[in-house]
Amino acid sequence: MPHANVKPASPTSHMQKTRIDAARAIYDLPFNELLFRAHTVHRQYFKQNEIQLCRLLSIKTGGCPEDCGYCSQSAHHQTGLKAEKLMSIEMIAAAAKNAKLAGATRFCMGAAWRHLKDRDVERIVSIIHEVKSLGLETCMTLGMLTEEQALTLHAAGLDYYNHNIDTSEAYYPNIVTTHTFIDRLNTLSRVRQAGIKVCAGGILGMGETIDDRISMLTTLANLDVPPESIPINLLIPIPGTKLAKQQNVNPLDFVRMIALARILMPTSWIRLSAGRSTMSDETQALCFFVGANSIFIGDKLLTAENPDESKDGLLFQRLGLHAVSVNDYAC
Repeated sequence: MPHANVKPASPTSHMQKTRIDAARAIYDLPFNELLFRAHTVHRQYFKQNEIQLCRLLSIKTGGCPEDCGYCSQSAHHQTGLKAEKLMSIEMIAAAAKNAKLAGATRFCMGAAWRHLKDRDVERIVSIIHEVKSLGLETCMTLGMLTEEQALTLHAAGLDYYNHNIDTSEAYYPNIVTTHTFIDRLNTLSRVRQAGIKVCAGGILGMGETIDDRISMLTTLANLDVPPESIPINLLIPIPGTKLAKQQNVNPLDFVRMIALARILMPTSWIRLSAGRSTMSDETQALCFFVGANSIFIGDKLLTAENPDESKDGLLFQRLGLHAVSVNDYAC
C-alpha cells in the first residue's frame, strides 16, 4: 500500500542548502562550459535531434477554486474565461486522434479541479481507456489525488500524472494560498507509490529569484525517483491574474535553467511548455542543444497561446530536428 504523506526537508535545512549551493555552482559556470556539459549529458541518455511531440487538451475548463496567481482558470481571477463542464469522451477521442495524426506520441489532459472527485473517477477511467486504445501515451492533471484514486488511475492504464510544484517551497505562498507546497509533494508521492510515472516541473518568471528556481529543480531531482517528465514553463502574464504585470525572464537565464535541469535529471524528458510563443527561434535552439527534448504542439495549451504546427515544422527543418515516431516510442 502507498506509504504515508511525505515530510520533505525544510528549504532552509542544511542539506537542502548544500544541494542548492552545489546546483548554483553548476548554473553559474561560464555559459559555454554549461552548454557543453549539458549537451554531453544529453547525448549520453537520448538519441540526438529527436523531439517528443505532445498535445495538451483542457477537458474541463475554468471555475477552479484554487487561487494560483498565474492561472486564467481560477475562479478568484477576472479573466473573462467561462467555466465549462467535463468534455464528452467522443470529443476527447476526436482530439486525441487529431493529435496522433499531427505526430504526437503523448496526449495530455487537464481539468481545472482542486482535486479529483470520486463521482468523476469512472468517466476519467473511460477516457484513459479510449485514448490508450489509439496507441498514445496518456497523461492527466486533475488536481490532488487520494491513494485510492491514484491506484484506480494506475489500474486504468494511466501512464503519467502531471502535478507541477511551480516554484520553491519558500516562494510558494506568494503564488498560491489555497493549498501548500507539501500538498503538492504528497500527491506526487501517492502517484509514484501507485505505480504511475510522474510529470512535474515549474514556472519561471513569477517574481522568484534564481535561487528559488534552482531550489525548485533540486527538490524534483532529490525526490525518491526524479520525475520522468519535467515541463519547464515560461510565465504567460494573463490580464486579470495576480501575475499579469510580471517582467520577462532573460532568455539566457532560461537556457541556463534548462541546462541545469538536464544535468540534474539526465534521464528525464525535459519539455519546453508554456511561453514558447514568446521565445525566439534562437532561444529554443539553445534549449534543444542543452537537453530540452519535448514540446507541446497545437495552437493552444489549455487556454494559452502556443506556436502553430507550421511554425514548429519550419523550425525543426532549420535545426535538423525530427519528431519521435509513434512506432518507435515505447508507450
